Amino acid sequence: MSAVVVSLSVRDLTQEDLQWCSWSGSALHLTQVARELKRSRSGVVDYLAVCPPSDRPVAIGGVDYEVSPGAGTLWQLAVLPALQSCGIGTVLIHAAEQRIIARGLQRAELSVEESNPRARALYERLGYVAHGRKPAAWDAEGPDGVIRRYETVCTLMGKTLSRSASTQCRKLFRW
Repeated sequence: MSAVVVSLSVRDLTQEDLQWCSWSGSALHLTQVARELKRSRSGVVDYLAVCPPSDRPVAIGGVDYEVSPGAGTLWQLAVLPALQSCGIGTVLIHAAEQRIIARGLQRAELSVEESNPRARALYERLGYVAHGRKPAAWDAEGPDGVIRRYETVCTLMGKTLSRSASTQCRKLFRW
């Protein structure tokens, strides 16, 4: 078996990137991401892209600093389906954690749908601990183009961050 090694960079997601992100969700989802990019200009959100040398995003995700006082809340994390389980989600999460630390915060939070045990296993492997549950709902566009209210239950998870762990991770992944 051969291994392919590709260098990745992590940078801010831009409006121009959205044309390459249809894999991350529907047109409605990308409209929401575009709104969040506007919020990023005011500094209340960081929205990141993980890119190979082509500079086209293969993973995206946000950190919202207004959801929970004293913490950065990770959300809308997505990896190109063909590249899932290759460590790219881990790179994205660690980069988001670095952004949180750079703001002087020491806590990262997220919520994961209870119907998504694969994502929850990743978060637990990265040190996130469950501390509650809550119902969640949002508008979602179906394959037929009809927008419906999607309702689910999410597990709330959190992690205390430290600068030393962040530095070690950066050396390990070299982004």
